[in-house]
Amino acid sequence: MSASTAVLKAETKLFAREPGSLFWVLAFPSLLLLGFGLIPKYRQIDPGLGGNRIIDFYVPSVVLVALITASLLSMPGALTTYRERGILRRMRTTPARPSHLLVAQMVLHAAAAVLGAVLAIALGRLVWGVALPEQMLAYGVSLLLATLAGLAMGAVITALARTAKAAQAIGLAVFFPSMFAAGIYVPTQVLPDTVRQVIELIPFGAAAQALNQAANGSWPTWTHLTVLALWTVGLMAIAARWFRWE
Repeated sequence: MSASTAVLKAETKLFAREPGSLFWVLAFPSLLLLGFGLIPKYRQIDPGLGGNRIIDFYVPSVVLVALITASLLSMPGALTTYRERGILRRMRTTPARPSHLLVAQMVLHAAAAVLGAVLAIALGRLVWGVALPEQMLAYGVSLLLATLAGLAMGAVITALARTAKAAQAIGLAVFFPSMFAAGIYVPTQVLPDTVRQVIELIPFGAAAQALNQAANGSWPTWTHLTVLALWTVGLMAIAARWFRWE
């Protein structure tokens, strides 16, 4: 077994033993969607929303909740804890490398976020009758770019934070604006045009619009996909510049 595979296997076992992370990444998005659907107004057809229901627009937003939680809170917390305890420094004396751990954490949290998204989509379909995405390929591409952008944001938080508490503080400071941009507090479709245009220039705002467009059967505009790609490249460059193993 290669060192990278061994690290991934070990981290998978450790991640599976973290009930808090599993709940917030896998279960919370679905529970949030279930709670939204219990509001009668959200299940009523709204002519102002093109004949859709509010709950229909919340599914792509809830999909992003899994990603936001995994990338901004769970992953930075795990990596900064390893750094704070000197685990990354000690790994230099083994065949494994700290970079193996970084890749393993990104793979695990990306997989968990996608699984949480799939569970939310399935719940929306089975419980509230939300239609499945009409453009599955476009939906997958948008989710992939959103995942990369989210992990890049998490990498920057990990690079800037020296302790687990600092990572949590920075993560929460970014978490709540990201939830707003994703359309959790209020659907972005009802916001003023100026506010919506600004939101669409940040990662999770662009991701929410791209997912909504794919869900409704159209290919996301290249503006939203480009925003996600540019943020990913820029944030990864920042993380690579400032990340320290010790």
